[in-house]
Amino acid sequence: MTADRFEKEFFLKRDLGVLAALRTSVVGIAGAGGLGSNAAAALARAGVGRLIIADFDIVESTDLNRQYYFFDQIGQPKVEALLINLKRMNPFSIYEIHNVKVDRNNVSSLFREADLLVEAFDQADQKQMLVESWLTHFPGRPIIIASGLAGFGGNAKIGQRSLGNLYVCGDEMSECDVCTAPMAPRVAVVAAMQANLAVELLVKLKSPAGGRDVQGE
Repeated sequence: MTADRFEKEFFLKRDLGVLAALRTSVVGIAGAGGLGSNAAAALARAGVGRLIIADFDIVESTDLNRQYYFFDQIGQPKVEALLINLKRMNPFSIYEIHNVKVDRNNVSSLFREADLLVEAFDQADQKQMLVESWLTHFPGRPIIIASGLAGFGGNAKIGQRSLGNLYVCGDEMSECDVCTAPMAPRVAVVAAMQANLAVELLVKLKSPAGGRDVQGE
């Protein structure tokens, strides 16, 4: 099968309007752990045209219970391993990776071209830093964060809400401790919610009636 034919078949069973919006979209993902790697996989399969992913960590054996990596990738930088995995799912999108720690000084430069940002950090202070930096530099663009995804069960408690261009996915209660450490099902649910919401927002942003908000630097 030729590459052109495979690409055509890969996108065959899609809503053409939705696909057109996604293929022209750019999504930033800050963090490539449980949330980031799973959200990236979902967005790649959905057909988002370009993903910008930043993380400075390496794949460890303890990550494999919930993150989109494999045993032979242990020890590799997460963004490099994730790049390989994403290309195996969808080789027709653009994946821009940055093996760096995201901080206040580089949020703007790393994700300047993103239509929206997916937050995928573990620590509360890093989440706060990212939200403040993003909304300062790009107040007209959405940011989707996660809060409350530890443990298992409790599907009915997981939801989403919005505060302007800040969107929150999760139960906003459960915290990580010895008894309720993150597990694949709940982490993947919240990551999928973030990706699903991103698709929804991108379609609205890219629709003829809407248009991209270019507010920011």
